[in-house]
Amino acid sequence: MEIINRRQRMFSIARKLRRDSKTVGFVPTMGALHAGHLELVKEARQRCDSVIVSIFVNPTQFNDAKDLERYPRDLTKDSALLAEYDVDHIYAPDAEEIYPPGFSTYVEVEGLTKGFEGASRPGHFRGVATIVTILFNTVRPDIAFFGQKDAQQVAVIKRLVADLGFETEIVVVPTVREASGLAMSSRNERLSPDARDLAAVIINSLRAAKMEFKRGERNAAALTQIVLSGLSKEPLASVDHVAVVDAATMEPVERVGDTETLIIAAVEFAGVRLIDNVLLNRGQ
Repeated sequence: MEIINRRQRMFSIARKLRRDSKTVGFVPTMGALHAGHLELVKEARQRCDSVIVSIFVNPTQFNDAKDLERYPRDLTKDSALLAEYDVDHIYAPDAEEIYPPGFSTYVEVEGLTKGFEGASRPGHFRGVATIVTILFNTVRPDIAFFGQKDAQQVAVIKRLVADLGFETEIVVVPTVREASGLAMSSRNERLSPDARDLAAVIINSLRAAKMEFKRGERNAAALTQIVLSGLSKEPLASVDHVAVVDAATMEPVERVGDTETLIIAAVEFAGVRLIDNVLLNRGQ
């Protein structure tokens, strides 16, 4: 396994892999790896000849400087984990390698990025779209792997790939959860053990709504209210948003129809912002 810091070296490896007709799987991360990331790596290893993982804490997607500052960084630990999963290359550039002096080009995906996470974290998705574009242009992956937990991010990246003509297939891997049901996230480490257990109220409330959907409830307002009611029982939970949305457009729906539909939630829990979602309808 090689750790690569320079973009030119990554370019060179990507060109050789393509010349050798190797299928390249790519898992972009910001490090602080957990079981959710490793599930993406396992999926990539099963489907691809060569697996590349990027580790880069992207400053342009943070709208809070303090959040960026306290984001955990431990390349040695992350590298040791990835070595166990037979990763071929780790691309771990520093910020100056990605954003050199004079950098002034950003990628904006309109529409999809206005609501929910985009509204709560201004500029976040511009940073995501920009770094994904840079990484895809550098690594040239055949397949890139993302987690379902970040549903709006997935929708943004799919739109980006379609609009800009990337030859990259996007594979979405189901959310990996802790024993309590809480979605795996690097942010979970900032919760106390008790708060971490109590935060399972998020997925439990979403699952309660999904159960009513399975029983025949199709009204989005009623499903949303089930989630809000569940969250209201936990004093540590402060709701940012709960909504029933079209999975591709992230537009709220009034009734669940035949298209792929999610119920999404963002909750400030004991001072830590957590997101999650469940799939209601896979679509036709």
